[in-house]
Amino acid sequence: MKEVEEPFEKDQIGSSAMPYKRNPMRSERCCALARHLMTLVQDALMTHSVQWMERTLDDSANRRLSLSEAFLTADVILNTLQNISEGLVVYPKVIEKHIKQEFPFMATENVIVAMVKSGANRQECHEKIRTLSHEAGAVVKEMGGDNDLIDRIKNSPYFAPIHSQLDKILDPSTFIGRAPQQVKRFLEEEVKPTIKPYAASLDGHSDLTL
Repeated sequence: MKEVEEPFEKDQIGSSAMPYKRNPMRSERCCALARHLMTLVQDALMTHSVQWMERTLDDSANRRLSLSEAFLTADVILNTLQNISEGLVVYPKVIEKHIKQEFPFMATENVIVAMVKSGANRQECHEKIRTLSHEAGAVVKEMGGDNDLIDRIKNSPYFAPIHSQLDKILDPSTFIGRAPQQVKRFLEEEVKPTIKPYAASLDGHSDLTL
């Protein structure tokens, strides 16, 4: 999608065969280590299953390996995730391009609602917008062109009653609901109180040797 990338060093090589690639090496490392960490749970369960409250040492060697590896692995994963978060790169222009490509289709329901409020017949409006949507979709899929659904709506006399409302109807910010407020509330009520006791340990940055 090319909307978001993890940090990528100036001289970092994504692929020995395909020089253009920017593989998410840090994220791939986290996934690989996470699989290892998950397997250690079974290690502990199997060890626990044969402990009969006896003073034996059959768990000793296993514990020395699995416990230390679990903490070390979790620490590496967390440090890597912190490094990714601190250096995350977002490309707003690419996101905007993708929204422009797909958003007109998402907004068709709102177009129908606006038309019905202006006095149009819902079923008739649905058929009109369905036809225009499929025509625009064919331009995108068969011709590799841009999504021209909005232009088709603007050029249709049928939709004249809402032509002046289209900018408002097609405002992406009206489609996100209460997401901004919910995120803010989650940060204030859940995240910040949780990390507050560890504030002194969270001042540093994560430096990785790749």
